[in-house]
Amino acid sequence: MTRAYSISAETIAQENQRVGGDLEKFDVSRVIQLDELELREMGSRDVHLRVLVVSAEHNVDHAALADTMNIADVRGGKIYPGNSAVAEVLAVGGEVTRFSAGDVVITHCNGEPDPHGYPLRIWAYDQPDSVGWYSEEAVVGDWQILPAPLDCGLNLWELAALPLRAPTAHHLWRRGLGIFRVKVPREKLARLNVLGFGGGVSELFLMLAQHEGHRAIFCSGNAERRKHLEGEGIEGIDQNQFNRFAGRDDVKAFNKQLKQMTGGEGAHIVCDMLRGRVYPAGLAALSRMGVNVSAGWQLDAGVQYNSANLSVRQITLDHIHFETIEGCAAATALYGRVFKPTVHREIYAFDDLPRALQEMHRNEQTGIPIVRVADEMPAKVEPLLS
Repeated sequence: MTRAYSISAETIAQENQRVGGDLEKFDVSRVIQLDELELREMGSRDVHLRVLVVSAEHNVDHAALADTMNIADVRGGKIYPGNSAVAEVLAVGGEVTRFSAGDVVITHCNGEPDPHGYPLRIWAYDQPDSVGWYSEEAVVGDWQILPAPLDCGLNLWELAALPLRAPTAHHLWRRGLGIFRVKVPREKLARLNVLGFGGGVSELFLMLAQHEGHRAIFCSGNAERRKHLEGEGIEGIDQNQFNRFAGRDDVKAFNKQLKQMTGGEGAHIVCDMLRGRVYPAGLAALSRMGVNVSAGWQLDAGVQYNSANLSVRQITLDHIHFETIEGCAAATALYGRVFKPTVHREIYAFDDLPRALQEMHRNEQTGIPIVRVADEMPAKVEPLLS
């Protein structure tokens, strides 16, 4: 048995009843609860993990809110969430050759790869029978972990911020750039204007763009995140100057500023959520031939656009689910060298994980929220506890 957090259809219904169905008043910490989980028996290709550190992820927020779908209900009434972790290998099955006891690893959330390697489902979310890593221990297949790059220059908390976000940003960037290059080859326009909105995936996306020589612009209301990225050579725009795009005039004012910054050209590639208030701002800011890339469904499962307007402007909208397993390994190779995430100033204790998720839901954190699961750390990660 191990301690693990769960989300149940019952706790979702109770919280919905308490707030009268008003998601603005919803308290995620009332829905995700500390539970006990019996680990499945290890198979010959399995690894037994001791979870060290995890990060809070937005799809857990969706699971608790049941805003896009009630995934706990679909999964039989309860799920055990947690999509990314740093862990220590305790034991391996008889056919496992890539890992051994004592290794420190990171996880990925590719639940069921399609014939091209991309996930049909996400582990610990909609993949049947999957159990996530908001737990003290776990048993997973050896294909679900990668060696942790302990010598990359990041501390343990920064490492823990990346297993889900870095592959997402990596795939968003190579798709966005690839689509744009179909329309405008490098010999016609080498250096691009790249715009990202808001959170952890966007900041990593912009780090990739900046690393490859493009102009990167980060639009966020989070002053600490903007400061961190400006230290990496990425320009910042305060989203609060435009009332977080509450109305059409705010979108117009933002578009005017961005066009002034880019000599009237606009953003060639935009990374947003294809949803909510930033969506019209991102579309307005796109240049001709521009590409808008998005991951997931952060605020809604649907999106609307004027197809005639986008057609005339040669605009492309593209969205992804997650990276391939090989892409996850490629993204991991960029830790520290390209990816240097902004981490929230408080490192949460395991018992405080529900509070971390509620504060993420309310957008109160200064960076990516990290939860320390293990009290005692392996000797090989002790130097990374800064």
